[in-house]
Amino acid sequence: MSAGATITLLGVGSSGGSPALGCQCPTCTSDDPRNRRTRASAVIKVNGLTLLIDTGPDLRQQVLREQLLHIDAVLYTHPHADHLHGIDDLRAFCWLNKQAIPVYGNTLMAEHIKSRFSYTLLPPGQYWDKPVLTLHEIDDQPFCIGDTEIIPLPIMHGKWPILGFRIGNVAYVTDVSHIPDETYARLHGLDVLFLDCLRPVPHPTHFGVDQALDAAARIGARRTIFIHMTHELEYHALSARMPAGIEVGYDGMQVVAEH
Repeated sequence: MSAGATITLLGVGSSGGSPALGCQCPTCTSDDPRNRRTRASAVIKVNGLTLLIDTGPDLRQQVLREQLLHIDAVLYTHPHADHLHGIDDLRAFCWLNKQAIPVYGNTLMAEHIKSRFSYTLLPPGQYWDKPVLTLHEIDDQPFCIGDTEIIPLPIMHGKWPILGFRIGNVAYVTDVSHIPDETYARLHGLDVLFLDCLRPVPHPTHFGVDQALDAAARIGARRTIFIHMTHELEYHALSARMPAGIEVGYDGMQVVAEH
């Protein structure tokens, strides 16, 4: 990744977001905006490209907040609702720029898009009133978008084989319960790692805090930033527990890669 590449966390919340409906916990009643979390997504600007990771149901408000007007491609991690169901909001970019958006995902992801959102794969109509996407099925082999290499990171989300992504010296790994040894080998020498950290205790399909800390220590990125958190993790309380080099992410957080 070239110097000056910028990553913006559009959302760092779990599937329910924070505050949780009807909850009076410290996170949900906090007036600190870092405790208000929309569903997990990120945008990476690198080499003149704007790459979106996932389209959660909060996509519209996220891109309005960040004033995004163009997306060159979408990288999909997996087809759960909190990572996919904002796909219809891509139509705004198609309408504004009068061009299709390429989207990338593994076989599981591609099957869900084709079966659940087949209308997004049709040619453009006269008014560009629907998303116009071109679907690219990928595996674990690196591929390029323009001159930028994307390295898929195969991981497990419970029983589902899903993907994280490495772009240069930045990696985004969400919704992970197990990282295979082969994928750890692809995570050497990172400047920045964005890593799943769902809740205080382990979960069948996600890292809990201790698992995330263990994985972060094994990977050894210069900076590790935790994402995809429930309201059980209050920003300040969790930050106070973090060792050097590990931070708690928040909606709108912007990180510039140094290498």
